[in-house]
Amino acid sequence: MTENFAYSHIGRPGAVRPGYVGNPYPDVEHNISEEGEILVKSPGTMKGYFKMSEENQRVFTEDGFLRTGDLGEIDEMGRLKITGRAKELFKTSKGKYVAPVPIENLLSNHPLVEACYVTGSGYHQPHGVVMLSEEALKMLSEGDRQLLVTKLLKLLEEVNNALAPFEQLAFLAIAKDVWSAENGFLTPTLKIKRKVLDATYGPLAEEWYAVKQPVVWQATD
Repeated sequence: MTENFAYSHIGRPGAVRPGYVGNPYPDVEHNISEEGEILVKSPGTMKGYFKMSEENQRVFTEDGFLRTGDLGEIDEMGRLKITGRAKELFKTSKGKYVAPVPIENLLSNHPLVEACYVTGSGYHQPHGVVMLSEEALKMLSEGDRQLLVTKLLKLLEEVNNALAPFEQLAFLAIAKDVWSAENGFLTPTLKIKRKVLDATYGPLAEEWYAVKQPVVWQATD
C-alpha cells in the first residue's frame, strides 16, 4: 500500500512459514480488528488523505492504526497471513462476520468443484454455491447422481470440520449455470464476480434454506 509506504512485513531467514507474509518490520505494529481486518501503524504510515477528513476517519482507528482493507490472522510467532478482503465480509443473523475466500479455497480444492461462491448475509449460517467440474458432470451424465451427492456430502463434512461453528456451511447449492467471463459471472482473470452472483442466486437463498437439505439443486426450468 502507498498509504503505509509499502513498509509492513517480511519473511525472515529461519522463520518463513508457507502462506504467511512474515513478521513486521522494525517499528511496525500490527493488529487484527474484531472483524478480522489487518491494522498497521509505522513510521511509513501516511498522515492522511489531503483535505479528506471524513475518509481519514474511516481508514484510521481511534488509536492511529491504518485499516488495510485486508483480512488476516497472526500466528504464535507474530507472522501475518492474509486471508481475504474486508469488503468481502458478510454478517450472519447471529452477528458473526464471515470471510468467504478461505472457505471457497477449501471447496475449490476438490476435483468435483470447478468454481464456488460462499455467501449467507442475514442468515443463521453461510452456504456455498457450487459450479460442478467436468468430472462431476460426467458422473451425472452416466446416471451416478446419488454417488455424486454422497461425495459432495463428504466434502461438506470435511470443510465444516475445518471451520469455526459460525462459519460452517448450512448446505451446498448446485448451480445449473456455467460461470464464464463471456457471460459475466467471472472476470477476465477467472475470478468470481460477487455482485453478479449475489444478483443471480440471492433471490433463491430463502427457498434453499427452507428445504433444509445439505445438498440442494438449482431448478433447471
